[in-house]
Amino acid sequence: MDVIFAVKLYLNKMIEECGFGLKSLLMDRETTSIVSMVFTQSEMLAKEVYLFERLDRSDSIDTMKYLKCIVFVRPTKENISYLCRELKAPKFGQYFIYFSNIISKTDVKLLAECDEYEVVRDIQEFYCDFVAVCPHLMSLNILDGCYQNLHLKSESLERCVEGIISLLLSLQKYPTIRYQASSTACQRLAEGVKHVLNKEGSLFNFKSSSTISSRDNTTLPPVLLILDRRLDALTPLLNQWTYQAMLHELLTINNNRINLSDVPSVSRDMKEVVLSAEHDEFYEQNMYLNYGEIGANIKALMEEFQSKTKSQQKVETISDMKAFIEQYPQFKKMSGTVSKHVTLIGELSRLITMYNLFEVSEAEQELACQSNHSESLKKIRRLIANENVRYVDALRLVLLYALRYEKHSSNDVYSLIEALKKKAPGEDDPGKVSYI
Repeated sequence: MDVIFAVKLYLNKMIEECGFGLKSLLMDRETTSIVSMVFTQSEMLAKEVYLFERLDRSDSIDTMKYLKCIVFVRPTKENISYLCRELKAPKFGQYFIYFSNIISKTDVKLLAECDEYEVVRDIQEFYCDFVAVCPHLMSLNILDGCYQNLHLKSESLERCVEGIISLLLSLQKYPTIRYQASSTACQRLAEGVKHVLNKEGSLFNFKSSSTISSRDNTTLPPVLLILDRRLDALTPLLNQWTYQAMLHELLTINNNRINLSDVPSVSRDMKEVVLSAEHDEFYEQNMYLNYGEIGANIKALMEEFQSKTKSQQKVETISDMKAFIEQYPQFKKMSGTVSKHVTLIGELSRLITMYNLFEVSEAEQELACQSNHSESLKKIRRLIANENVRYVDALRLVLLYALRYEKHSSNDVYSLIEALKKKAPGEDDPGKVSYI
């Protein structure tokens, strides 16, 4: 069950069915992220896709009848409207339209009516309505949050249902659904998925092939397990110390990209770096290792690079030149990898020192794993008063304290809330601690 492979399979099929010749790719905001996460621009160029455009573009483009157009969008009302506008005044010679999820017959009929110039050659559903982050992880990029006033928003619920259905169809799995009974949100999501499974049963005609074998050789259906993230209030409050998690926590990974434009003295070509386990061997091997191991591994990578640099400097004969030309692409790739990860680890080290994260993390671990109330309280007060400690880290410590010592006879969470208010006047988060 590899979600990156599934998305790549669909995209390759789109391009193959379009046939030979120059192509353009028309996408919306979300499918742009879906495509960019699995293919680089150079890889798409190698597949004869030369032009990339947004369906919701405001400016007009030149008519290019010699280009075939692959349209890959989500089946939303907004996109259907944009597609109708496109078909009424087509800029390309032929259109091959692929929707990332199930589209209604009404919308297909509307598109057919708008195709006055008969430029549409194909309309299909290709189920990749999610962003493939890793082979085992996908995201729906719901950036504005799923909850409002502690209730699951209806539009977020609908998007989650659509994403899960698309995932099941792409992996060809018909699951048994299990959900956390104490969570209304989980129940609503499970019911939404089940409703679509029943309604679109004809799409899931692979039921028998989606079973798995157990130890006693009986066949069992896969399980879709739905859990409420709020069940575990502790883990999100702890600072992370594995490479990928630290990068996301301190620098923010957005669609496999990290923006380093605010980092002091960073070189121009490092203003934004791409992190993809598909194309970066060092990242693939180290993304789940802890901070100490990463330091040792980057040192080994540096030493390997330095030894290869010395060997590249000895270009004296024709055979040396030939060897240099053959190895140069790999050498250049390694140079970029070294520069990127040295920059990232250097910035992580700077932030850890600046924000006293070693000391903060030690206090977090003591709250999570030990029971020494008076010592923990002193340490939290000292860290809140420390100007180098970020407000968000101080808030996390108070939340951890509130969870750990909620029923302790000497609980003093209210004095910690007051200390938080003094640390960041105007913030409304301290008041939420007492609510929690």
